[in-house]
Amino acid sequence: MGSPGPTHNFAAGPATMPPEVLERARASLVDWRGLGHSLLEAPFTCDEFRALMDTTRNQIRTALALPDHYHILFFQGGASAQFSLIPLNLLPPHATAGYVETGHWSARAIEEGQRYGPALVVASSRDTGFDRIPPVSQWTLTEKIRYCHITPNETANGVQFQSDPDCGSIPLVADMTSEFLSRPIDFQHYGMIYAGTQKNLGPTGLVIAIIRDDLLGNARPETPTVFNYQLQLEQHNRINTPLMFAIYLTHLMLDWLETQGGVKAVHIRNRSQSQSVYRVIDEDDFYRCPAISEHRSIMNVCFGIKDAHLTQRFLAEASASGLANLAGHSHSGGLRASLYNAQPDLAVTALTSFMDDFRRRYG
Repeated sequence: MGSPGPTHNFAAGPATMPPEVLERARASLVDWRGLGHSLLEAPFTCDEFRALMDTTRNQIRTALALPDHYHILFFQGGASAQFSLIPLNLLPPHATAGYVETGHWSARAIEEGQRYGPALVVASSRDTGFDRIPPVSQWTLTEKIRYCHITPNETANGVQFQSDPDCGSIPLVADMTSEFLSRPIDFQHYGMIYAGTQKNLGPTGLVIAIIRDDLLGNARPETPTVFNYQLQLEQHNRINTPLMFAIYLTHLMLDWLETQGGVKAVHIRNRSQSQSVYRVIDEDDFYRCPAISEHRSIMNVCFGIKDAHLTQRFLAEASASGLANLAGHSHSGGLRASLYNAQPDLAVTALTSFMDDFRRRYG
């Protein structure tokens, strides 16, 4: 092994960000937009920040080709907070919510959602070790379900929906945290999507929620005011102080996304990068991938080594070679390479070269 050179970050989140975005953020820390002080010190009611929020919403709408009857909101608390806020806002008392269980994070959503009402698991791949996505034809959808919650990409298990499922008249609610803005979305199937920004768009803590008109105005009386979708929309997301600097970083990331050619262009690159890693895994039986091939994630390549005793050696040597944060999720173990939008091709080339070399030396 040679000298490590630059560090390539494969963290599942908070994830790597483009150097040019970080440089723009650093340049603004002392004096933001000529105000003479940082955005970190600005009031959230100032005209400049109001304009930034409007611009960022418009960037999201343009990037996703979002129809006019969907609204964009910014929330605190991370995506996991929405596991509770969704039933508080969308599920009347005693009504039933549907869930598709495809891995660690959808299971977490079910666990939290059932605190607020019946949570019907309409499909699950638990019996096969969360190695696939159950086909919609096998989902036990009924008219009593108010919405159906899915996790299109499971970061801990490395499986991903390959298309937007059609549940007919039942609104889909999707936790898109780990794939948001990584592919085009067919919004006609969704009532709501939400995503933490720490994978593809910036720092941890901020959540972007996109909600269709007809699902608004149904919050339970006990819903906290700052987490009431309808009230936040009416107050232009200013009932409480928003995560101002996180929204600014999201704005910078959306600028960067446009320079990359937009969602369609990064989707092509994301697929190409993941295919490069999967080709190395599938070359023989030295590495293994638990997800069946047609349902593998292009965002989070989860894999292991046939001789599991080599896992820690792989991680240590990878780190010494400048390949950081390749350990699998704590609930799944093994190895994981996260390939979000900002992951450069150079990092993927370095990873696949290391994997080939490691197999040659230990296989």
